[in-house]
Amino acid sequence: MKKLIIILFLSTAAITCAGCGIADALQTGSGYKPCPADLPTDMACVPGGFFWRGSNDSQWKDERPAMQIELSTFLIDKYEVTVRKYQECVKSGACQLVQSNYLHMRKPDFPQLKANWFQARDYCKAQGKRLPTEAEFEKASRGPDGELYSWGNQAADCSLAVIKDKRGKRGCVGGFIHDTGTVANVGSRPAGRYGLFDMTGNAHEWVADWYHPDYQKCGVDCNGRDPQGPCAGRDTCPGFGHKVIKGGSWYWDADWARAAKRRDWQPSNEPPHHFGFRCAKSL
Repeated sequence: MKKLIIILFLSTAAITCAGCGIADALQTGSGYKPCPADLPTDMACVPGGFFWRGSNDSQWKDERPAMQIELSTFLIDKYEVTVRKYQECVKSGACQLVQSNYLHMRKPDFPQLKANWFQARDYCKAQGKRLPTEAEFEKASRGPDGELYSWGNQAADCSLAVIKDKRGKRGCVGGFIHDTGTVANVGSRPAGRYGLFDMTGNAHEWVADWYHPDYQKCGVDCNGRDPQGPCAGRDTCPGFGHKVIKGGSWYWDADWARAAKRRDWQPSNEPPHHFGFRCAKSL
């Protein structure tokens, strides 16, 4: 009888949390808000609970140590914000036009590239959303168990992500110099955790947090429940000048696409032609 109850509980949890694993399902009834039944069609729900952030095996010191972080339930866009969606916001007057000379990367269903952090923030605000925190993005990408990529631990290749392949071809199609290769339409690869697309590769993505190179020295700002990084991600933060970038891109190889990988960039500077973003929402 006890076994039957557990099976029924897990079955119910799985129904209310599409794309979740057993670890997610076990935490679904543990005091976190449930995923809403009327979920927006363009967003996915990531259930509250603990997840493994960072990596002890990486060559990059800023990913260490791996540790469990607790997050509340939240929503996140299924896709990177597209050129089409961003231009609609520009036409409405709520968003600033992004300048780019890379005309071949401005197709309607490509991710919007070269928006700085403030432009990305303003877009999300205009949609009644916000940028995800670094911890939210990482959990949405790798799930609760600390997997390497959004699909699991299988090595990244061009069938799974838009990255620079082992031959050095950027975007899986380009040549060996910076102005060849390109992003792809959002959703061109299979969905990963929670039904999300392109959490690994295609465009690097802005998140809300200021970059701190040492999780431990950052303290509760980076390691408490629902961490938001230094200064809670506010527009200015004395002593900090760069925001965090996550997710890898068409321009970089598989190592840069790992869920734990961190990159930083000045928020007001014009970013490279492989930076994009998506939005999130609290419940």
